[in-house]
Amino acid sequence: MSPLLIGIGLLILAGLLGLFVVFRSRTPRLPMDRRRPPRTAREQSPSQLSRLSGVTTEAVTEFLERRGWTRRVAAALENAGIRSSPADFLVLVAVGAAVATAVGTIAGGLLLGLVFCAAAPLVAKLGVGFLTGRRKRIFADQLDNTLQLFSGSLRAGHSLLRAVDAVAKESPAPTSEELTRVVNETRLGMDLDDSLSQAAKRMESDDFSWVAQAIGIHREVGGDLAEVLDRVAGTIRERNQIKRQVKTLSAEGKMSAYILMALPVLIAAVLAVISPEYISQFVTSGFFGYAMIAVALLMFAIGGFWMSRIVKIQF
Repeated sequence: MSPLLIGIGLLILAGLLGLFVVFRSRTPRLPMDRRRPPRTAREQSPSQLSRLSGVTTEAVTEFLERRGWTRRVAAALENAGIRSSPADFLVLVAVGAAVATAVGTIAGGLLLGLVFCAAAPLVAKLGVGFLTGRRKRIFADQLDNTLQLFSGSLRAGHSLLRAVDAVAKESPAPTSEELTRVVNETRLGMDLDDSLSQAAKRMESDDFSWVAQAIGIHREVGGDLAEVLDRVAGTIRERNQIKRQVKTLSAEGKMSAYILMALPVLIAAVLAVISPEYISQFVTSGFFGYAMIAVALLMFAIGGFWMSRIVKIQF
């Protein structure tokens, strides 16, 4: 058996072991004694794989804490709505990189495997960024209904913190998650204004920042907070309507940009299939072929950036 096949087998084995570590080390939502009948002392002793998974997770956690990355990674995962510890997530990324390396090596050789291995962390980062952006957009879309629930709860006679708690229980995610965090931080001694401001900063929502400022002003000077929130909700509703109109009017430009960006890639892929000797001239003609590829990629990047600035309207 060749060393290459042995290495691929070891990578696949490491990937399977990493998956076991991730899913085995997660803490259950309910204690074991509430989900299953009591077991004997022999049955309760952990197996070798359980010990190995625990040691691996603890080692990753200790490494993150030593580097000072635990809080940053945990904040990124929380903003993305990923219910996983930083150690479990990094082990899962490492497993994905190992599996991608094995697949790339089998499909196209060691060089392609190394490319897949380097791309795995980038894909994980892009995935976290995509989930974070989607969660923020959903929060912004839910803000209008959130303010209506808030003003209704205040008119019903609830106190300010009780109204926040009621809205957190009645709202869907991610609004419920953020407001629940606000309630918990307030109960632990944090000022309500600071907690709301931090929530607005996490979600990067100017609209919710207005809400936090309105609540802070009301706590200082008094007044009808429900009426203020209704006015803020009306302003947010009108801004969202304008945003939807702009999004509709710019949809054609965005679709044109997507087609123009995809067209060179599709043409190159088709030529590589129907006429490989023609497309191979770029890599067999020496310096000039590689120079043409570099210039094409540079023009591709400049054109993509220019079109993205055209179709992206800020107001």
